[in-house]
Amino acid sequence: MKLETLGRHILIEFYNCDEEILKNPTLIKEHMNKAAKIANATIVESVFHHFNPYGVSGAVIISESHLAIHTWPEYGYAAVDVFTCGDKIDPWTAFKFLEDVFKSDRSESIEVPRGMVDKIRNYSKKELGKITFKPEEE
Repeated sequence: MKLETLGRHILIEFYNCDEEILKNPTLIKEHMNKAAKIANATIVESVFHHFNPYGVSGAVIISESHLAIHTWPEYGYAAVDVFTCGDKIDPWTAFKFLEDVFKSDRSESIEVPRGMVDKIRNYSKKELGKITFKPEEE
């Protein structure tokens, strides 16, 4: 039985990354946007913030959901979320790209199914018809 979901959400822990990369907001933004493109996502907007003295938080909003990051350069650590909807995007492609460009020598990740169609249908108080990750064009 195939589990039908609206999306896939990968929670990633990157360890022993290059500290200079993790403290550079320009590079982080560039790498996160490229990860979205490599995964075949459609970028809507991206916003990143550099903390003083260092550390970067940001998000790439994509038509298919988002990629988000927070870095702790002093520990060589980055926490990343890659949440994609639909079946045309492979979030694991973004994961592999980021693992390489951050020069992480260890990572841990878990994929969480999001928007389980059976639950959405079962908990709904109205008839939903066909459930898709975005409205179908008529």
